[in-house]
Amino acid sequence: MRARQLLAVCKKHDGFWDVVQHYPTSLRSAARVLVNNGGLLWELTKRDFVGRYKGSFLGLAWSLFNPLLMLMIYTFVFGVAFKARWGTASDDSRVNFAIVLFSGLIVHGLFAECLMRSPTLITSNANYVKKVVFPLEILPLVSLGSALGHFLVSFVVLIFFCLISGTGLHTGGILLPIILLPMLLIVIGLSWVFASLGVYLRDSAQVIGMISTVLLFLAPIFYPISSLPPVYQKLLIFNPITLPVLQVRGLLLWGEPINWGAWATSLAVGIAIFYLGFAWFQKTRKGFADVL
Repeated sequence: MRARQLLAVCKKHDGFWDVVQHYPTSLRSAARVLVNNGGLLWELTKRDFVGRYKGSFLGLAWSLFNPLLMLMIYTFVFGVAFKARWGTASDDSRVNFAIVLFSGLIVHGLFAECLMRSPTLITSNANYVKKVVFPLEILPLVSLGSALGHFLVSFVVLIFFCLISGTGLHTGGILLPIILLPMLLIVIGLSWVFASLGVYLRDSAQVIGMISTVLLFLAPIFYPISSLPPVYQKLLIFNPITLPVLQVRGLLLWGEPINWGAWATSLAVGIAIFYLGFAWFQKTRKGFADVL
């Protein structure tokens, strides 16, 4: 039933591609949403981030203990039990392997948290749908802001662990926001799409969970990409978190320069997905109230 409603919304008045053609200012419109609702976005993000730990004994401290615990577990499992190494002389220790592994996991965690929450963003905030003046399109941005908060906490844990273990860090890490920009654009665009689909197709959440797991293992997080045959290396580049993982590690841990060509390509893809996701959300939101 909901799938038919989605098709009806897409066919009503004009098709999706007509919407894309009639929304040439989608990027400006999205930017205008940020500017006009910056205060609301900030307050909702704070409430979302703090609300997860409201009522718990340790409160916000859980956001610090969780990455610390996971870092210790990964160090034991992969460094002690599996005796895994990254394959280079400079990284031939269990501590350095854990640092390399954790740096990839926090990038995936940022992407996966936004993606997995997106199908329920509208359905869990159904009271906002009835409010004509409420900008529903900021809900994925609220989710992203909260995920960035957890990412920053995990990143601080990574930096602290590097310092106490004597692992060298490179100043190129200050370019981290630039490296992550294409991935953030992609995840916002996909969040708009899946937030919309989650209203009409309730199975979306289960599908996203599987996709997140696939992205985790089909990215060079647990293994160096150089360990794969060239044909598989080319396929893994299509994973949206592969390039950010490689460049975060290369820039922060190994002092490698940014591959600006690959970054520019991923930025173009990110802008396209951001644009199409916004247009899709604006089109399909017309049927939210009828379904909810």
